[in-house]
Amino acid sequence: MILRKIKTSAWNLLNRTGLGGSVQLYMGGALKQYGWFRSYHTKQSVDLNGDPLPWYTYPFILFLKPRIKPEFVVFEYGSGNSTRWYAAQVHHITAVEHDTEWIKLISPKLPSNAKVLDKPLGDAYVKAVQSTGEHYNIIIVDGRNRVKCANFAVDYLTADGVLILDNSEREWYSKAKEYLKERGFRRLDFIGMAPIVGIETCTSVFYRDGNCLGI
Repeated sequence: MILRKIKTSAWNLLNRTGLGGSVQLYMGGALKQYGWFRSYHTKQSVDLNGDPLPWYTYPFILFLKPRIKPEFVVFEYGSGNSTRWYAAQVHHITAVEHDTEWIKLISPKLPSNAKVLDKPLGDAYVKAVQSTGEHYNIIIVDGRNRVKCANFAVDYLTADGVLILDNSEREWYSKAKEYLKERGFRRLDFIGMAPIVGIETCTSVFYRDGNCLGI
């Protein structure tokens, strides 16, 4: 009874201040639909059903999902639920990780078309994309040493390939953005909330004409 009175009083206060409608919109709208509340409470990047999601902004996930094709080959700096999400939709994904303990946790959850390379931080990590001997439709830079990784990995995209840089609003990633621009890539920024956290961030995709996402 006491708890109910507290909730009622809080709701009345929000309505008097004009915030009730906004809170109701978020509680019953997009954030609930996207599964943000579940991701926040579980501290896992998942959707409403508990299925894995990349830890990107929701606007970018919605943009990317219908453009993924089953023949794509993907490389990822950093691994996690994003690796699982891509694996369910593409031909093959390779990720690189420097944290051996994390690799032990994530590897058993991956299907046969996904693998994680164990590379220490430094040149071995940055150049992991080269070690596979492949070129990729999508390269995701979402791990450590992001400027060096983005600048190196761009040469291992297919002719129609795109590069994704997460948390691209961070000032210390500006050199990567400048370098990719010099290499002839244009950029689309997707700003918004992401799973787990309650802050606004940005995921950017770098692309050229005739790219595999049809931008």
